[in-house]
Amino acid sequence: MATVPPGIRLLVSFNRDQWYRALTFILTFLLYTSFHLSRKPISIVKSELHKNCSSVNELATIGASSGASSGAGSGQQPSLLTAHLTDMDCSWKPFDKRNYKQLLGAMDYSFLCAYAVGMYLSGIIGERLPIRLYLTVGMLTSGLFTCLFGLGYVYNIHSLGFYIFVQVANGLVQTTGWPSVVTCISNWFGKGRRGLIMGLWNSHTSVGNILGSLIAGYWVSSNWGLSFIVPGLIIAAMGVVCFLFLIEHPNDLKTIHAQNSSPGKRQVQDKSWNGVNGHTEMYLQYKEGKAQSYDTELLLPRDSVCVPVQPVVVVKRESEPSPISFMGALRIPGVIEFSLCLLFAKLVSYTFLFWLPLYITKAAHLDAKKAGDLSTLFDVGGIVGGILAGVISDKLGKRATTCAVMLLLAAPTLYGFSMISEFGLGPTIGMLLVCGGLVNGPYSLITTAVSADLGTHKSLKGNARALSTVAAISAVELKEH
Repeated sequence: MATVPPGIRLLVSFNRDQWYRALTFILTFLLYTSFHLSRKPISIVKSELHKNCSSVNELATIGASSGASSGAGSGQQPSLLTAHLTDMDCSWKPFDKRNYKQLLGAMDYSFLCAYAVGMYLSGIIGERLPIRLYLTVGMLTSGLFTCLFGLGYVYNIHSLGFYIFVQVANGLVQTTGWPSVVTCISNWFGKGRRGLIMGLWNSHTSVGNILGSLIAGYWVSSNWGLSFIVPGLIIAAMGVVCFLFLIEHPNDLKTIHAQNSSPGKRQVQDKSWNGVNGHTEMYLQYKEGKAQSYDTELLLPRDSVCVPVQPVVVVKRESEPSPISFMGALRIPGVIEFSLCLLFAKLVSYTFLFWLPLYITKAAHLDAKKAGDLSTLFDVGGIVGGILAGVISDKLGKRATTCAVMLLLAAPTLYGFSMISEFGLGPTIGMLLVCGGLVNGPYSLITTAVSADLGTHKSLKGNARALSTVAAISAVELKEH
């Protein structure tokens, strides 16, 4: 008989629960990867939007100077040439004005404000609805609004109000993601090695940013509308996958296994049962000298008559834990402190998320695609930093100390990045990796392992439904550009 291949032995070594746990880990990883993948295009497209306008201004300046030096009789020729160039080449408005930074910042600000407000509500709503359905609706609508932003290019829409509306709507529906996936992954994984598991799992944030940069950068110079439409279709498709396969809690599988139990066993049991309602008939008879309760002796006749007894099954139902209130979540020890810590970590992280490609374009004089590719190094460092933070906090058992040390090291590193970026591409790459690790390490730890720890704090007395609200509070960010 041939030996079993080692790969097959490895597969059969895992039991059913481990396979479901692996499915949940991978699926939630991919789901939130698609969320960040759909957020990234705006930062890649920014440099392309202003690149068109800045190049036209240079052409207009050259045209005006050449017209003036020609000495042609009419003094209106330079201005006519400038207007002609502006109308012909700089066709994308309203980002062709001098205040383009404020306009681009307004789109980011509208998204983040809506995200911050919506996150408070999302955790509370998520506790009261099925996570699978709630997350599916959020992903489908997020895909819709992401595609809608790209359709602004297709249909030549130049209204700032249109893009701000899309950003606000997208910011609100994107809040369905984080509380849902954190609650789901925490239901499947206990506290043992939670820092390492969550550190690996939370790399979806950086992976999503990297993929979003690469996808958006592929079309940014030719058709930036596709830089939004393709990520929008991806997150919508993942919403369908979520509806089909996401298992919210291990207890949800019990009903499936009960329904799929062997029919033969049920038939054997049915044949062996008799009596009323499937219970074996029982009888009571009075016997002299037998110890029986006083009430039983009064009810039983003194002759040899057997009295049939109908058994009664009493089922005790455990009460469903009630969702925790917002103020109740704030009273959990550590929620406010870690939320404030995360506020500043996410301020830096989202500043790099939305503005790093444009900064590289202006500082290193690279095109939009190359700047987007280079900006992914910050997220590569974030993957390593998140895993290291999880491992260190597991070993030491001190999550707060791990976050504090990494953030203290990040402050001078960020200042060094602003200085060393002038010394060439090599030092810039190194500093991007280090900054990404030190900033995203605490960010990853707080939003995953710490949120799960706080959501299962002993003061909650086992009320796991509070996790969604705690994760939402800890994930809220307030930023200014």
